[in-house]
Amino acid sequence: MLFTPTKLNGAYILEVEPKEDERGFFARTWCQQEFSDRGLDTSISQCSISVNKKAGTLRGMHFQLPPFAETKLVRCTKGAIYDVIIDLRQDSETFLKWVGVELSADNWKSLYVPKGFAHGFQTLEDNTEVFYQISENYAPEYARGVRWNDPKFAIAWPREISVISSRDRDYQDYDPTHILHYSQ
Repeated sequence: MLFTPTKLNGAYILEVEPKEDERGFFARTWCQQEFSDRGLDTSISQCSISVNKKAGTLRGMHFQLPPFAETKLVRCTKGAIYDVIIDLRQDSETFLKWVGVELSADNWKSLYVPKGFAHGFQTLEDNTEVFYQISENYAPEYARGVRWNDPKFAIAWPREISVISSRDRDYQDYDPTHILHYSQ
């Protein structure tokens, strides 16, 4: 596996290293040892999928407060997404910065999202499926979000929003008093 750091401290784009033959190829998408060698969280408490019918669907920007803060490994298994993360760790050099990366069934990339980041995505194709490996169980009482179009972040989404839940649409603008301190 290839680990490419993003401009946000601790977040990585992962690419497979295919072993090809006449049948196609084989590649690892997860290796506890390779993650551990880089000091990355190897805990997996649950795996989830998100199925999205329409291109332009937006989900996010979600996170969980400590002690249920989540590390995520996100991969698009059908279709394509523009995946976005925001560093909410107040002691980080990249605090309040965001990065977006295209993940698709065709490019086989994944995004490693450390604890203390908000996460969301916009679908680029109809009938898109996203697969998550998550370090903590979902704890609804600790679930929070920031608004997808908050001017504080000025995220450049690639498409007009076609579908968004009322919860995601109605999140408040960023307010540091509503977010507990994360540490790197």
